[in-house]
Amino acid sequence: MKHKILILLLLSGQLTVASGQLTLEECRQRALRENHGLKRAEERVAEAKAMEKVALWQMLPKLSANGTYLWMDRQIELLSESQKERLRNMGTTAQEDINRYVHSQLDQLPVGGTAVGDWVAGVLSGMPLAGALNGVGDEVVRSLETDTRNVVAGAVTVTQPIYMGGKLRALYRTASLMAQLGGVEMDKKREETLIAVDEAYWQVVSVQHKKELAEQYAALLDTLNSNVEKMVEAEVATKGDLTKVRVKLNEAQMNLTKATNGLALAKMLLAQRCGMPLDTVFEVRSGRSGSSNSSISSISSHNLDSVYERRAEMRMLRISDSVAQQGVRMARAGLLPNIAATGGYLMTSPNVFNGFENALSGTLMAGVVVNIPILHPGAIYSLKAAKHRKREVELQMSEAQEMIALQVNKLTYEHELAHKKLAQATSNLANAEENLKLADESFKAGMASSSDLMAAQTVWLQAKGEVLDAEIEIEMSRLYLNQALGF
Repeated sequence: MKHKILILLLLSGQLTVASGQLTLEECRQRALRENHGLKRAEERVAEAKAMEKVALWQMLPKLSANGTYLWMDRQIELLSESQKERLRNMGTTAQEDINRYVHSQLDQLPVGGTAVGDWVAGVLSGMPLAGALNGVGDEVVRSLETDTRNVVAGAVTVTQPIYMGGKLRALYRTASLMAQLGGVEMDKKREETLIAVDEAYWQVVSVQHKKELAEQYAALLDTLNSNVEKMVEAEVATKGDLTKVRVKLNEAQMNLTKATNGLALAKMLLAQRCGMPLDTVFEVRSGRSGSSNSSISSISSHNLDSVYERRAEMRMLRISDSVAQQGVRMARAGLLPNIAATGGYLMTSPNVFNGFENALSGTLMAGVVVNIPILHPGAIYSLKAAKHRKREVELQMSEAQEMIALQVNKLTYEHELAHKKLAQATSNLANAEENLKLADESFKAGMASSSDLMAAQTVWLQAKGEVLDAEIEIEMSRLYLNQALGF
């Protein structure tokens, strides 16, 4: 029963290792899902899109409501105290003026003028004219009492920009360009993430191959050590020969240990870039991608103009150039007239729509607001600064094109050189394998020493390592060249 459980556990472990075997594409997908930098870039894009909508609403009508309450310890007086006094006594004043006028006119009569004047004045004095006019004056005074110690006001307004010198359109265009820029930055971050994953993946493949090569070399030396021990026992080899072999074997085992530790570290780095725990147990498929020529079949035939179109850096600079152009337009808008239409409903208490009454009442209103800049030196210098900024971006674009052309040519040369290195290393490996075969046959026939065989094994090890290095160099040069070409 215990044996069955052990077998099941071993099978379970094998299945775990098999399911933990990762391809390059799987590593890329994991990295894209788990990369925090990409998640932050996505949030920046979402933020830029929201700001684009904010800029769009700047061109549309705005509806707002405002209300206020104000208390004052004194009210506004439309009439002075002397004016109030005159209004309240205007009847009495008028009566006196009439009496004086009547007397002045009747006194001029040749006979009985004074008596008639007194009689007429008495008649007029008996009339309710003074009291009536005094009442009217008092009513006027009371009607002009403002009672503004408690003021309530409210308004609902609608404002529609008509012409802002092109500022609002430029603002919306800038926000749209910033959203595009965020998308390009996210593409660039995705590209950098994939490059980092590819580098870590091929580093694991390289170290894994070298570990396998170290195991093969250690196995060869172990076999040689066993054979030399038998030869020493048969007295056809010396202990010095055995010592040399054992020294080489110890070096090989030490190198194998280093390769094992290096592989563990390389896997930790790959796990980190894929968003996995550092202690995750997995294997990688160690074959070459076979696509080293898929995107670069004819390097020299690539049109640099198409490279400039694909490169994220150039796309970002082109967007930045457009943003700078919108900055010039916004700066120029500071020197142009601004026109806006406004309308709404205004309510106040007290109000003056029916005399001056302490009641809430309102009125519709509509109008046009025009602002014409006359002397704005700051706006002039802002326009100059915006133009200098645009020129700076244009120079950056020109410099970037030169650097991209240099990079493409350099990486093209390195990729072609890597292929030549692989061809040379493959030829050297074939010769080293043939030399090792002959040395092994000569050693077994007693025609070569163990030192000769170890020398042949060392040459074979170096040749095999050069082939592995050249294969990985081709993969990495292809990776960097594709990045430079914008693929």
